[in-house]
Amino acid sequence: MNSPLKQFLSDPEILLNSVGEGIYGFDLEGNAVFVNPAAEKMTGWMASELIGKRIHEYHHHSHADGSVYPAELCKIYQTLKDGKVRNVKNEVFWRKDGSRFPVEYTTTPIMKDNTLIGAVAIFRDISIQTQTEHALRDALTKVQQLSEQLQEENEYLTNELNADWRSSGMVGQSERFLKVLQQVELVSKTESTVLIQGENGTGKELIARSLHRLGNRKNQSFIRVNCAAFSEPLLESELFGHEKGAFTGAVERRKGRFELAHGGTLFLDEIGELSLAAQSKLLRVLQESEFERVGGQQTIKVDIRLIAATNRDLLDMVGSGRFRMDLFYRLNVFPIMLPPLRERIEDIPLLATEILALTNHKLGTKLRGISKSALKKFMQYSWPGNIRELQNVIEREAILNHGGILKLSTPLLEAFSEHVVTNQTLDEAIAQHIINVLKYCDGRISGPKGAATILDMPESTLRSKMKKLGVKSRNMANS
Repeated sequence: MNSPLKQFLSDPEILLNSVGEGIYGFDLEGNAVFVNPAAEKMTGWMASELIGKRIHEYHHHSHADGSVYPAELCKIYQTLKDGKVRNVKNEVFWRKDGSRFPVEYTTTPIMKDNTLIGAVAIFRDISIQTQTEHALRDALTKVQQLSEQLQEENEYLTNELNADWRSSGMVGQSERFLKVLQQVELVSKTESTVLIQGENGTGKELIARSLHRLGNRKNQSFIRVNCAAFSEPLLESELFGHEKGAFTGAVERRKGRFELAHGGTLFLDEIGELSLAAQSKLLRVLQESEFERVGGQQTIKVDIRLIAATNRDLLDMVGSGRFRMDLFYRLNVFPIMLPPLRERIEDIPLLATEILALTNHKLGTKLRGISKSALKKFMQYSWPGNIRELQNVIEREAILNHGGILKLSTPLLEAFSEHVVTNQTLDEAIAQHIINVLKYCDGRISGPKGAATILDMPESTLRSKMKKLGVKSRNMANS
């Protein structure tokens, strides 16, 4: 055996001094009897400073939070008492300069003739491993949050995709419509709040989506809220979210539409339907850009671009005390008024052609055009349901027609083509409009051929309006 190898085998200290882990040797009193170079390098304490002294007082005296770590609780000293091997994680050693580092260590008893004579502790610095674990946990948390966000946004994204076929409302050549397009182009690049006004079916949501897609937030979420679709208690939860257990049925935490729209655009449709209490809460959020979830204490800040829409005269509602003046002026920064279809009759041929092309794509039909007689009737009709009604008529006829040219197989709602009665109040006019639609639908409210579908509103909203206006659906088929 050569001399260097013989020396290596006969002197184990050479081996202990060469390993990368820190090694401490202890006598039964807990005093250091051995400190290898790796331990010196990691802690900054030299062997000459520690030999014969209780190391615990130098490098193991406190927990990570600074609280005292009594020696009798130290796992190394416990091994010196009971002779048991211990593997320890989630502790720290303290360096000479006062800093600390996370460690993993194993403390092993030293036996001679079946008698405990001391212990050895082998440790390593796991700072990099700990940092990696923290980064991984943070990444997993973020992935979980993104997963929740994607899941919660799924219905909104699906609705957005399904709404694309309705983009036919953005064609026209009438002076009033071109003015709307100019307004959209002007305000889309700004962060200004927009109030879109117009009758049902004029394309208010389409304008809102166009503002979003042309704006600086086009790559972020577009979140829509139909303010008329929820009762007042549920609306607050829809807008601001709720914590688990906030109310009966709140089985899990849920983000609200404001939170989902963070960084993007929030579209509040039918904002004129909000109660005064809901208006007050909305105003606070718009003023402070922060809110709390229902049942929560944490204040959540949001950055959104707000677009609102209504078919009501909000200024008239302000005058009658049904809409807050301060909220009206907060919303009415840049108003856009959409003309009804009857005031842009010259756009109907373009609109009808565009809608037919998109309907062919949607239904798989192959209609080549619209008959002259059908177009003439389209131009003579008053279209109380506006573009939405035109879409519905063309889609219905595309299903019923079997030739290459779309023709009208069913009459339009001529009841709506009568002259406007000027001695009616607004509520009386609305009530008469609902009655006319109910007659056409043989008294049906729900379903694809019901009045709610034609009037483009939720069934619950229509029933609520009917109750308020005293309109009954019974016997409409025979009236």
